[in-house]
Amino acid sequence: MKIPVAEPNIDKDDVALINAAAESGWVSSIGQYIRQFEDGFAGYCGARYGIVTSNGTTALHLALLALGIGEGDEVILPTLTFVATANAVKYTGASVTFVDSNPDYWCLDPEKVAAAITPKTKAILPVHLYGHPCDMAPLAKIAKKNNLYIIEDAAEAHGAEYRGKKVGSLGDIACFSFYGNKVITTGEGGMCLTDDKHLLERMKVLRDHAMDPEKRYWHDEIGYNYRMTNLQAALGVSQLKKIDTFIEKKREIARWYASGLSELENKGLVTLPHEMDWARNIYWMYSMLINDAFGLNRDELMGRLDEKGIDTRPLFHPVHTMPMYRTGRTFPVAEKLSRTGISLPSSVNLTSDQVNYITETVKGQVR
Repeated sequence: MKIPVAEPNIDKDDVALINAAAESGWVSSIGQYIRQFEDGFAGYCGARYGIVTSNGTTALHLALLALGIGEGDEVILPTLTFVATANAVKYTGASVTFVDSNPDYWCLDPEKVAAAITPKTKAILPVHLYGHPCDMAPLAKIAKKNNLYIIEDAAEAHGAEYRGKKVGSLGDIACFSFYGNKVITTGEGGMCLTDDKHLLERMKVLRDHAMDPEKRYWHDEIGYNYRMTNLQAALGVSQLKKIDTFIEKKREIARWYASGLSELENKGLVTLPHEMDWARNIYWMYSMLINDAFGLNRDELMGRLDEKGIDTRPLFHPVHTMPMYRTGRTFPVAEKLSRTGISLPSSVNLTSDQVNYITETVKGQVR
């Protein structure tokens, strides 16, 4: 069997809480674990309120809707992200404005954001990519100066920190995913965090078909079914108890990789992921760049590793290169990162022997 890029860590305590939810009879979107998970995760991230959703994409869409973003508006986001970030903007009828990445930590480059603002810009949507937070202070300064919202896409960065504060507490709304490959999982699922009670109440209404909270089964606008089930929330409650353990293991795995691959970086063959001095990276994926001096390109290396039983992934394709978002513009940093970046196995279930096998195998492919 291949060493997988990611796999969930589900133990008997997780199963016990799922069973408890099932035995309660509250298996859909009402039940005690919904509120427990919302409050628990919001508190963990340093936010006042949480609202669970069916997945990370619906969390993004719900956040945008709650902020009133729609047709005629523009939202600034990095082109190097999973396509859901851009798609959620388009679902509202708004337009996406892409910005290039910072070459050191791969997230949205604040120095390029100001030039992308137009009179139609309503929000900045930074993505904490692969577990490393964005540089939020300059983004907040730009947003305040231009009266813009900030929506954090923190789908890949549960527990990551920016200047001592956890992501999820750094914008108007933050959005998370609990897909099976995330730090903690509910199978599918997402959450929005905010400190604004008005935004919370607005998201609650929109999440539940926009049903009037005072008049059952009455709807005076279009809403959505973006709810999470109590069964999923029960798993989330259990997983949340272990999140710090998972994060420490991911950081330990990153240290194992750095130790095994540092000689390649010293020779200029690869570029390992950086952790800026203002950041705490959770290394959701351990991703590195394959430089020309390696002798194989990224795709060739992935093929060799696959033959050796090691599963890998390329970095995301820049969204501006996809047919529905193509504009003819180029974003050289994001394009290079995408072309040369590879994600190695990053599951918390990895052993040091497995990481040693992976690093030795990578080193054995140098030409």
